[in-house]
Amino acid sequence: MNNELLAQALGGGPWYAIALVALLMGFVFAAIFLAIFSRYFWLWVQAKMSGAGVTIIDLIGMLFRRVDARTIVRGKIMSIQAGIDDADLTTKSLEAHYLARGNVPLVIRALIAAHKSRQITLSFREAAAIDLAGRDVLDAVQTSVYPKVIDCPPKGSSTPYLDAIARDGIQLKVKARVTVRANLQRLIGGATEETIIARVGQGIVSAIGSSESHNVVLENPDVISKTVLAARLDDQTAFEIVSIDIADIDVGENIGARLQADKAEADTRVARARAESRRAEAVATEQEMIARIEESRAAVVASEADVPRAIAQAMQSGKLKIMDYYKLRNITADTEMRQSIAGTSTTGPTNPARQQPT
Repeated sequence: MNNELLAQALGGGPWYAIALVALLMGFVFAAIFLAIFSRYFWLWVQAKMSGAGVTIIDLIGMLFRRVDARTIVRGKIMSIQAGIDDADLTTKSLEAHYLARGNVPLVIRALIAAHKSRQITLSFREAAAIDLAGRDVLDAVQTSVYPKVIDCPPKGSSTPYLDAIARDGIQLKVKARVTVRANLQRLIGGATEETIIARVGQGIVSAIGSSESHNVVLENPDVISKTVLAARLDDQTAFEIVSIDIADIDVGENIGARLQADKAEADTRVARARAESRRAEAVATEQEMIARIEESRAAVVASEADVPRAIAQAMQSGKLKIMDYYKLRNITADTEMRQSIAGTSTTGPTNPARQQPT
């Protein structure tokens, strides 16, 4: 009936279709507007009542930019209520940080914690940069306000103590606790807790190793702390070392005595090896001398074999008479008898003087 009245009012024809399409489009836009308004109405009211400065247009823009409007509005309200006055903390900057996959609530909480402490100066740009760098900005702020204690060596480590040896050779087992405060200006690019633990462990070992005696360290454990703190081990790290406390120190083995015993044992083995080498050389020399003696005896035997032949030739040529030969045998027999009585007779080949000439 209404359509007929409208057609009669418009006179029918194409105007009827145009009016109908316009009416439908207006109804659709009105429905969309009401849906969006009903969705963001309470957020807009909260922002308006808290003075966050977020308009309904901003909320609609967040819808199209796929930004969680509730997170942005709550973050803005929290910062306003906390009294944070930062020109960089705007709705656009919060949206940009959200779109960059940053943690907006964590950054806002970190800014509030830094502002309430009244000792830490932290801007939104710095907090956002720390968050995007992968660091926990809230934990960093809390560590700046409340220093953190790090065990050295850390809990769960394979070695519960740091082993160091003084100059007198006594081993000391040390467990330390390092109190650190986060340095927000060096948090980006600064080394982490692992570097602090490694540097402190190195400093403790060096301090004990430079001590003349382990008794000096046991009497004054603060010598280690003073030496390590003076080395500025927190350079290029994300922390500032507040103090280094020696939690426990025990006396271990006498490494110096054990090393000396091992060295003495090694020297003994070397000396034995050298003595065995000299003994082997002496035995070889003895055997060589025996061989030379046998060679000399063989030469003597060979020479003695020529004596009877020479005697026979001398008798044949008339140079040696038979009586001279008998006198020679008597002298030889007398010599052998005396040697036999004296017990100095030698065994060997038959004296050629006893042999009958051929």
